[in-house]
Amino acid sequence: MRDMGPLTYHLVIQVDKVIRERKSIPIRSDGMKIALIGAGGKMGVRLSLNLAKSDHEVAHVEVSEAGQARLREAVGADCVPLAEALSGAQAVVLAVPDTLIGKVAQGVVQDLDPGTIVIILDAAAPYAGHLPKREDITYFVTHPCHPPIFSDEEREDRKDYFGGISARQSIVSALMQGPEEHYAAGEEIARVIWAPILRSHRVTVEQMALLEPGLSETMCATLLKAMKDGLDEVVRRGVDPVAARDFLLGHMTILAAVTMNEIDGVFSDACNKAIENGYPQILRDDWLKIFEPEEIAESIRRIT
Repeated sequence: MRDMGPLTYHLVIQVDKVIRERKSIPIRSDGMKIALIGAGGKMGVRLSLNLAKSDHEVAHVEVSEAGQARLREAVGADCVPLAEALSGAQAVVLAVPDTLIGKVAQGVVQDLDPGTIVIILDAAAPYAGHLPKREDITYFVTHPCHPPIFSDEEREDRKDYFGGISARQSIVSALMQGPEEHYAAGEEIARVIWAPILRSHRVTVEQMALLEPGLSETMCATLLKAMKDGLDEVVRRGVDPVAARDFLLGHMTILAAVTMNEIDGVFSDACNKAIENGYPQILRDDWLKIFEPEEIAESIRRIT
């Protein structure tokens, strides 16, 4: 090794000290500095409103003028440059569409302090491998379950179907990489941005991908689209549209309550026979393959 002069040696020692100090930046679940990327979008504004009620210091980042105006009007917050937002941030929330996560993350992750928690709001991009490789930061993934159909809570606002305003909802979260203690910090932020919370579930990124797109979109949204097509068909055949909608939505409630064991009940013999006849007509024998890893991967590939 080549000899170093006293000044060079001193600088090396100082740089090493800084690196070691940066790697030991403490992550606290209260009063953290959070950089919110995409703060002026629909999701960003939702999160900003809830973060404004917390003790966290939030640095809002939004590139579009329309988004900046939307954020200012809805939250009363101004945006700051990206570099300013990332400086000293202990957590970064990427509130951007799945198709942009990889691109946005590439421009953000390289400038983060070691130990920073990066929070992604959907499993698609992490599952697809679109996040930059960097071992000294944490990747935390969280997603809302949305308010359940069945709930015993009493509230004035019955229109909060998405959640995050007045209706309690459960959430799922995964620590994709990073120290175990960062899960609690990430979950605390998740509880703030998705509040009010019913339950918080810990899953893996792979399990979250099974839940969405697999369970919620590929299966549930498709079947709901089929139900709407059926509704339109009986209306086309002469049933009053309001009567048909009332009939379908009412039956969806009681049938779901029985199927999901919300109540202690059983289907009638006639209903069971209708299911036995209708199942093979509506669903393919191998439809459950949508949950196979290669099918999940292909579904995510199409949306990212």
